[in-house]
Amino acid sequence: MNYTLNQLNVFLKVTEAESITKAAELLHLTQPAVSIQLKNFQDQFEIPLTEVVGRQLYVTDFGKEIAIAAEKILEGVYELNYKTLAHKGQLTGRLKISIVSTGKYVMPYFLADFLKMHPGIDLAMDVTNKARVIESLEKNEIDFALVSLLPDSLAIDHVKLMQNKLYLVANKETVFAKNSYYNDVFDQLPLIYREQGSGTRLVMERFIQENKIPVFKKMELTSNEAVKQAVIAGLGCSIMPLIGIKNELSTGELQIIPLKKFPIKTYWHLISSRNKKFSSAADAYLKYVKQEKDNIIRTKFHWFEQY
Repeated sequence: MNYTLNQLNVFLKVTEAESITKAAELLHLTQPAVSIQLKNFQDQFEIPLTEVVGRQLYVTDFGKEIAIAAEKILEGVYELNYKTLAHKGQLTGRLKISIVSTGKYVMPYFLADFLKMHPGIDLAMDVTNKARVIESLEKNEIDFALVSLLPDSLAIDHVKLMQNKLYLVANKETVFAKNSYYNDVFDQLPLIYREQGSGTRLVMERFIQENKIPVFKKMELTSNEAVKQAVIAGLGCSIMPLIGIKNELSTGELQIIPLKKFPIKTYWHLISSRNKKFSSAADAYLKYVKQEKDNIIRTKFHWFEQY
């Protein structure tokens, strides 16, 4: 056998995601590149590692065994690298974080300087919806999670980072009556939803229910970016986090529809399982966030207060 570490990593991501497309997104590679690496790895085994039924990819029992072995090999390689760097006096280890999809506009700013200070730390960050984030926390697969709604069912510790504001937004061509109230606007404009399991979806539904707002649900999309593009194209309006639409507001592609009780306000929280035993890397990161969060918010998100 002549497999590479890259092939092991690609195969492991495919087994975790059970999708070549999703694995490509996680690895920041093209789908053809992942398919080629998967095929090259599969060619070294006489027994199938995966199979496709309909349009769904499944990992065979043999493939699951190989995935476990692959994970152990990669962990061993990481350990070798960490020991080498630790011998040089550097802080080392893996920092594992899962964040909700709109958190991708927030989390990098709370990581950049820390990772520059500690080049021996590897970051593994999964961007997904709230349901999957909480599942990762429950299974102890990660050190930290970034959410805008705290889970009710888990014992957690959390650090409040910054405010999250959600507005009703439409494209630049949308016309609405000034000083409108809910009924005037939502009766006229179809509403675009995020998928079930999304934190944004949950905030929207709670707000609509609490205020007894009649809505015309137009469609449901599986990412904040997809919702944004649908709104820009004029397919409807949506309640969206301000953090993800800064550029579109600046260019005029989107507009905020001013309504009473908006914005809806929540907070971004960095959460972890209570009593979790942190690695040295995770412990150092938690101390960094607590110490630097106010400065990061002040310097990186000062524009936030304009809205």
